[in-house]
Amino acid sequence: MVSAILLMTVTRGTVAQLGSDLAGIPGVTEVFSVAGRYDLAVLIRVKSPDDLAELVTGTIAKFDQITSTETLIAFKVYSRHDLEAMFSIGDD
Repeated sequence: MVSAILLMTVTRGTVAQLGSDLAGIPGVTEVFSVAGRYDLAVLIRVKSPDDLAELVTGTIAKFDQITSTETLIAFKVYSRHDLEAMFSIGDD
């Protein structure tokens, strides 16, 4: 599993619609509207580096509202959500 964070700046007034559109793409797990230097932070989880490249450069890059991006590839993921899911099997 390859995890990445895609930080992006977008055209003024497009954050909400673009965030919603990006959230519907397979491989995109969450999209956050954020304050600061970037407008959106996109969490990505895909099977391989090739899948990541295709998603970022082949699918997401086609959105005209995106003015710039920075991609952070995770070496290791530390997630409370993942740990809780692992230990709550059969805990319904």
